[in-house]
Amino acid sequence: MSALKSYITVTVAYWAFTLTDGALRMLVVLYFHQLGFDALSIAFLFLFYELFGVVTNLLGGWLAARFGLNKTLFAGLILQVSALYLLSFESYLSVAYVMFAQAISGIAKDLNKMSAKSSLKLLLPQEAEGTLFKWVALLTGSKNTLKGVGFFLGGFLLQWQGYENSLLTLMVGLSTVAIACWLTMPGELNAGRVKVKFKQLFSKSPLVNYLSAARFFLFGARDVWFVIALPVFLQTQLNWQHAQVGTLMAGWIILYGIVQSITPKLLGFQSPTHAPTARNAIIAVAGLLLVLLVMIVANYLSLDITYNIILGLLGFALVFAVNSAIHSYLILSYSAQKNVSLDVGFYYMSNAAGRLAGTLLSGLVFLKAGFVACLWTSAMMIFLCLLITIKLKYAEKVSS
Repeated sequence: MSALKSYITVTVAYWAFTLTDGALRMLVVLYFHQLGFDALSIAFLFLFYELFGVVTNLLGGWLAARFGLNKTLFAGLILQVSALYLLSFESYLSVAYVMFAQAISGIAKDLNKMSAKSSLKLLLPQEAEGTLFKWVALLTGSKNTLKGVGFFLGGFLLQWQGYENSLLTLMVGLSTVAIACWLTMPGELNAGRVKVKFKQLFSKSPLVNYLSAARFFLFGARDVWFVIALPVFLQTQLNWQHAQVGTLMAGWIILYGIVQSITPKLLGFQSPTHAPTARNAIIAVAGLLLVLLVMIVANYLSLDITYNIILGLLGFALVFAVNSAIHSYLILSYSAQKNVSLDVGFYYMSNAAGRLAGTLLSGLVFLKAGFVACLWTSAMMIFLCLLITIKLKYAEKVSS
């Protein structure tokens, strides 16, 4: 019962954070585009957000090993409240100021995510791999659904409440949830605090290393066309309004989160001891590459761009959700319980690095070559992810 209560509290804290994170991203993208910033300039606003996420995941695992996952979880919530407050000062919004505030938000996000994901490994018995897969899929999927709601919320708050008031609303809401979760958390979430040397921050496991490399290209491939290029393209080329863009992006993330939550059921993993392997990951990433190639071919056949984007987003959401759910389970399965925060931190460092590369490429490629070039770049990154995942399968055989 204590494990279930801890899981619920961690999930609620993660949900609340994700809602504000999605809303904040949409607010910044739309508001600064409204101010006249081009795609590359907007991408640079998120540079420190992603860059500090890389560092935070690496050091966050070390901090959690030394001080406990509770501390890093709530540190993330406090930092996000601070970032929302800083960004609410509309008159201070220079590029450097926003990059600084986004750095705080990036640190907050990855402290929160690393802590929430790592805690699941500690709340379940080691033999319950199927149950672990279900819990991870539910936590991650519900988080992404709420991130989609956050995108929707950000677009509508900007249109109806204005930039500054929107951020203050988010800040008050997150502060309330953080206090409530702090008061109701049943106990510490750690496998025993240990002293960790710096060299231990980098994984020595081939399984974790291959999976982390695959994660880099998987999330880079998503963000290279989704995070900057897509919303700017919809506004500049298709003349969509803020609320329309926010609704589409929200719908995509919500669908993605729902599919992620039910991935164990979709793949037929119903037994508490039955869980996916690298073979399942290979099939999933091959399907993702197929979706992107269909979108590219549809564009060269001059099919309606609006339908191509919407249907392509639908297909990409479904298959990407399966990929992400499998990856999120595999990292916990491959991690040693006593070092779970270190392995998970290293893995999500690669995730953040992929997002950083994808975000920068999204602005740069779109500015220089257009939206379809972003799709080509995404397809190339997915192909590299596929090659690495094949190597992961062989590494899995060796370790078994």
